[in-house]
Amino acid sequence: MAEASSRSPALKPIDSLVVDVITDDVSDAYVSKTLFAVSEFSNVVLAGAKVISGETLLCANLGLGLRLVSEAEGVKHTLMFDTGPEGTIFMRNCANLGLRLGEVERIAVSHGHWDHMAALPQAVEAIVKDGGQVTVHVNPGMFNERAVRLKSGKVVPVANVPSPTELEKLGARVVNRPDAPSCCSTTTSITAAKFRG
Repeated sequence: MAEASSRSPALKPIDSLVVDVITDDVSDAYVSKTLFAVSEFSNVVLAGAKVISGETLLCANLGLGLRLVSEAEGVKHTLMFDTGPEGTIFMRNCANLGLRLGEVERIAVSHGHWDHMAALPQAVEAIVKDGGQVTVHVNPGMFNERAVRLKSGKVVPVANVPSPTELEKLGARVVNRPDAPSCCSTTTSITAAKFRG
């Protein structure tokens, strides 16, 4: 355990952390919010919407996709945590929020279910197209084939998630080792506002 902690960078406090919800199970337009949360209406207007309409709002979708931007001592770092289940909704929500994907340095994937990482290919393509370079953190256990057993006993396969080879072909650097820091360590590294490769 001491050896693992000696390899990790020391955590440092950050000055700010902004979390943008790109995709999740609900759209927040009419959901009550805590005082520190900014409404979806405000975000899409800040991103350029001139009129609030269905086309300018975010689409809810199964799974999760977040963008986290930390700042410490005037230096910003951008991380994505998961990307959600499919690229069209993910890209639409990013556009409606006015997010520059080329700023994303890392993507941490929580686990290997399609609703958390099926939009990865589109996210990587958009980051590269916008001039960015991105490292995707996964682990070997994410790529097992999965299925759902229905009450009838029928087994229905679940779509495979994007492979490390596929992500590398799109331009991502992929970290896929059992000894690499876990997604949780990757997430805490943003707290330190230091990305070490």
